[in-house]
Amino acid sequence: MRDSLLKEARRLVIKVGSSLVASRESGLRPDRIERIAEDLSSIKRSGREVLLVSSGAIVSGLQKLGLSAYPKSLPVKQASAAVGQSRLMWAYEKAFEQLGEQVAQVLLTHQDLEDRRRFLNARHTLTTLIEFGIIPVINENDTVAVEEIRFGDNDNLAAQVAHLADADLLVILSDVDGLFTEDPRQNASATLIPLVTEITKDIERLAGSPRTFEGTGGMSTKIQAAKTVAQYGVATLIINGEQPGLLPAVFNGAPAGTFFQPRSHRMASRKHWIAFTVRAKGQIVLDGGAVEALVRRGKSLLPSGILEVDGDFGPGDAVACVDQERKEVAKGLVNFSADTLRKMKGLKTADIQKAMGPQEYEEAIHRDNLVVL
Repeated sequence: MRDSLLKEARRLVIKVGSSLVASRESGLRPDRIERIAEDLSSIKRSGREVLLVSSGAIVSGLQKLGLSAYPKSLPVKQASAAVGQSRLMWAYEKAFEQLGEQVAQVLLTHQDLEDRRRFLNARHTLTTLIEFGIIPVINENDTVAVEEIRFGDNDNLAAQVAHLADADLLVILSDVDGLFTEDPRQNASATLIPLVTEITKDIERLAGSPRTFEGTGGMSTKIQAAKTVAQYGVATLIINGEQPGLLPAVFNGAPAGTFFQPRSHRMASRKHWIAFTVRAKGQIVLDGGAVEALVRRGKSLLPSGILEVDGDFGPGDAVACVDQERKEVAKGLVNFSADTLRKMKGLKTADIQKAMGPQEYEEAIHRDNLVVL
């Protein structure tokens, strides 16, 4: 399956980690950026479409600001990103220009994708750039992003872009060869796992926790990215971005890295957006009958199956649906505010009309706006 998916993949999202393009000691690494540009240009000339998600803005700005340590405060991070992003983009501009390629800067926050209208607008922008033969260089807009609107890491951003751009494959260039049975930096006998058919809890445990200085993620965030895009029918390949020429080589059959198979059934774009892009603003606790209706029978959620309502949300907001043990079973866009649902919980439709008068909807969450997790 790996060979056929790599051969057939036409639209690629390629994510480059911070440590590959910049360091706190030397700032930008132009030689690395030029090599990455050469690899991407080679892939593009083979008839594929390329979108680049690049980290490195904050690290690129450290030296310019005279900082020897990674900033802890948000304003200093934002200042470093403001300085570093322009330097990073200029380096890509020069590297690709030498190869006859044009690039375009695209900066995103989570808020841009959480709003469905802005999500679709961003999709149209990326599609148009690709149609013009331009390589989008995408990063989080760290200069303005606060915690509430951050993606958190660029692995997650790359996963969102893969969905946004309707990509066929996500490639993550890392500073390691892929996913190992153990951390190869601590155990030399650790072996590479070439293929992951399903991301289980055991696979997630193998990923461990973030370790790198330059990046905000580690193998764990890469696994989560692979898990997210797998639901949308997109495969993921994690390879070592420090090896010259390896990226084009894998598309010619080189057996490098760890390949994550996608799910066989592709989740609809809107449902994937609800499941993995929109953040839940509250929680609804369901009784056993409601859980059965949602998970097993594909039904809408009615107020009669609601036991508790947590959080402060309004109509149209995303909420998590959990069972009585607080395990998340579904996520959806709710038809009523939290206050209204608290008045409705446990009541049948006829009782709601008696107590509160006629309502615009019978369902708390319609099945078309609900994703079973």
